[in-house]
Amino acid sequence: MCIYSQHWGIPALTEPSASPAASLGIFEVRRDASGCSMLAPLQTGAARFSSYLLSRARKVLGSHLFSPCGVPEFCSISTRKLAAHGFGASMAAMVSFPPQRYHYFLVLDFEATCDKPQIHPQEIIEFPILKLNGRTMEIESTFHMYVQPVVHPQLTPFCTELTGIIQAMVDGQPSLQQVLERVDEWMAKEGLLDPNVKSIFVTCGDWDLKVMLPGQCQYLGLPVADYFKQWINLKKAYSFAMGCWPKNGLLDMNKGLSLQHIGRPHSGIDDCKNIANIMKTLAYRGFIFKQTSKPF
Repeated sequence: MCIYSQHWGIPALTEPSASPAASLGIFEVRRDASGCSMLAPLQTGAARFSSYLLSRARKVLGSHLFSPCGVPEFCSISTRKLAAHGFGASMAAMVSFPPQRYHYFLVLDFEATCDKPQIHPQEIIEFPILKLNGRTMEIESTFHMYVQPVVHPQLTPFCTELTGIIQAMVDGQPSLQQVLERVDEWMAKEGLLDPNVKSIFVTCGDWDLKVMLPGQCQYLGLPVADYFKQWINLKKAYSFAMGCWPKNGLLDMNKGLSLQHIGRPHSGIDDCKNIANIMKTLAYRGFIFKQTSKPF
């Protein structure tokens, strides 16, 4: 059984006479042992938290606070109810995520040549990255390219069946070296190479950046950029948040969070979308993502 704790921060609500900058506190939604939710002050500023705001918010949300509900439903309904009663100027940001350690998360999931028994060396054939805003957990930009394999240029039937990638999708595509150059250009265009911008890759497991990319780069005599040398393993993050290991990867994580699987399993870009959706859901529940890889 997976065990987790939940809370949702709601941006500070102010007295009727206060300016937006003069916020007094933040509300927290706590779920008790019976699965019901309640509203309480999470923290206060220099001034003591006003009981007026708490009682007013409770009155607005009414019985909804005390019925079992999932995170997205609570956030959506509560935001609309509070907005209708004048709580806050920007209701789009009414439900806040806890502050993350990174400005951006770069969600990555390779697909590679494969067969049974396994072929060697494996080569990356799909290279997708989603740029996820660490404040909103929304996708801001996408990098997606297919890659021409050179050692085993012909895809096996097993590979096509597993990944959905057919021969025509990789024929004539750039080499890994060319794709890595374009990744670097994309990183620069997106402002991700700015030393003041903190970003980190996120993968479903350690294989992508611990085994696949460095292994192929070593085989081809290519350097590995420093930004590929630290990452978050979503499986580890999920196990920290939920208290159980997702043996079947994305399928188990989606099931554990009651999420619908997006797209086709083993499609690199679809897997990235699932990873992003899982991250957003965990962030709703108050989870702070941290690097899980060890320094090279």
